[in-house]
Amino acid sequence: MLNVKCGYYNHDVSSTLVGNPYAGRLKFTEHSLLIDMTKSHVKPANILLTLKEKYECNVTTLKQVYNARYRYKHSIRGLRFELQQLMLMLERDHYIHFSICVDESKVSDLFWTHPDALKLLNSFNIVFLMDSTYKTNKYRLPLLEIVVVTSTRLTFSIAFAFLSSEKQNNFTWALERLRSLFMTSEGGPQVIVTDKDLTLMNVVGIVFPECYHLLCRFHIQKNV
Repeated sequence: MLNVKCGYYNHDVSSTLVGNPYAGRLKFTEHSLLIDMTKSHVKPANILLTLKEKYECNVTTLKQVYNARYRYKHSIRGLRFELQQLMLMLERDHYIHFSICVDESKVSDLFWTHPDALKLLNSFNIVFLMDSTYKTNKYRLPLLEIVVVTSTRLTFSIAFAFLSSEKQNNFTWALERLRSLFMTSEGGPQVIVTDKDLTLMNVVGIVFPECYHLLCRFHIQKNV
């Protein structure tokens, strides 16, 4: 039973249903479109824009798009942990990957690269750029990205590595994994560009002693 004590509103009636969680729920066709675009790695903002253009009466918000994407990805993962899902996808897509396990249930460092990137690596192995970022991902782990410059001055990412810390042992392990990807012993980089990370600079001299090492002008100017 619902007993109305006062039938008057103390505010104006909304002229639009935008922001109403019930009105903004995704219909079956809209949800199917969201899943297809998520599989194609379309950004949430572009997904929302497509929904608005395709369905005139759609009042879904960006937050609801994020929530729907999260529920979809969580349903794929099931009871597996995020790292277990990542390992499963690396194996499924035939990525080349290496890891360091502290024990049977914990991975401390992870290195991976795509097979197509491996082919490009052995074709363009002159100039390499390396940079380690941190506190920019939800795992709050240093992410070492290794980029190669082609003969046409284009760049592509050759490998990534999540490291438990930015110590010499971690960088040495990652660069040794990189060295193992070259088809020949003479196929290492000729020039490596890094920021002024002393630990990474020392490891570059140890693992690739025959290459030239340069400092990134951008990081020097920004005093990073």
